[in-house]
Amino acid sequence: MNVLSIETSCDETSISLVQDSEIRNRILSLVTRSQIKEHEAYGGVVPELAARAHLTNIEPIFKQSLQEAKFDLKDIDHIAVTAGPGLIGGVLVGVMLAKTLSMSLDKPMYAINHLEGHALTARLSHDVPYPYLLLLTSGGHCMFVEVLGFRQYRLLGQTLDDAAGECFDKIAKLLNFDFPGGPALEKKAVHGDAYRFAFPKPLEHSLKPNFSFSGLKTAVKQTIEKNPPDDQTACDIAASFQYTIGEIFKERTAKALGCSNHKVERLVMAGGVAANKYLRKELSDFCAQKSIEAVFPPMNLCTDNAAMIGWAAIEAIQNGIKPSGHDFAPKPRWPLEQLSF
Repeated sequence: MNVLSIETSCDETSISLVQDSEIRNRILSLVTRSQIKEHEAYGGVVPELAARAHLTNIEPIFKQSLQEAKFDLKDIDHIAVTAGPGLIGGVLVGVMLAKTLSMSLDKPMYAINHLEGHALTARLSHDVPYPYLLLLTSGGHCMFVEVLGFRQYRLLGQTLDDAAGECFDKIAKLLNFDFPGGPALEKKAVHGDAYRFAFPKPLEHSLKPNFSFSGLKTAVKQTIEKNPPDDQTACDIAASFQYTIGEIFKERTAKALGCSNHKVERLVMAGGVAANKYLRKELSDFCAQKSIEAVFPPMNLCTDNAAMIGWAAIEAIQNGIKPSGHDFAPKPRWPLEQLSF
């Protein structure tokens, strides 16, 4: 089956054509356009500007995706679209295109949960078998989920305030790094001393694998205020912060392993923060010590992308899920565990 999929939940406009075949042939096209220039002056994503950029970008990206796959509209079997959670203005842009295509082409449409797309990305890229432990960490989410099967999700822990990716971006902005902040901070941290500043690890004494990053963010902010950073100090703060995030992730992963109902053989890290090479290595080393396989999707599938949405739709179709009606409404909030059977 050939699925045309659409992702517009935040600041990436993405359209992909995905099919149910062997791994190397699954993604027929994937065109993603970021909005760095639109939001750079503000140091973060502005929802109204994001929605406008999606409207501008979506038609040329749609045409380019079809061209790269060498597809005509008649070759599409199903339509898939991110229906939430996300910035509602952007989600609406994608949903309206999906509904229009579905009705005009008379093709079934699947409204996909954005988090489920991330949760199943490792199955798209690596054919990871169920069950596995998922660390989903991005600009808006940070959670541990036991993925027992398709739409069998058990939430083990989550952030009680900010997400890790949001924390990366805010700290980068305080240090006057380039936008987007997460990748810029990672580059600066390479040149810093990770042990110069000792930052707190909130909830480290909790029995549950929950996260809290607001206190860490405040501690870093206070350090910056007390130590107006030159270039080297800024790199040291970045490295110390990134080191702390890595220690938190490892310590919470150990707790999540203890909370799991199954013997964990694989840890999957997904979401935008999973593109951080330092954190990948830290978790890889941790998993090796525990004799657990660590799986990370390719870099272009960590950040928001339409291919993961298409694959989630393919798994839904394979599991007998009925298409969505054209009257469904996008959801700014849509917890992953609500999908569970």
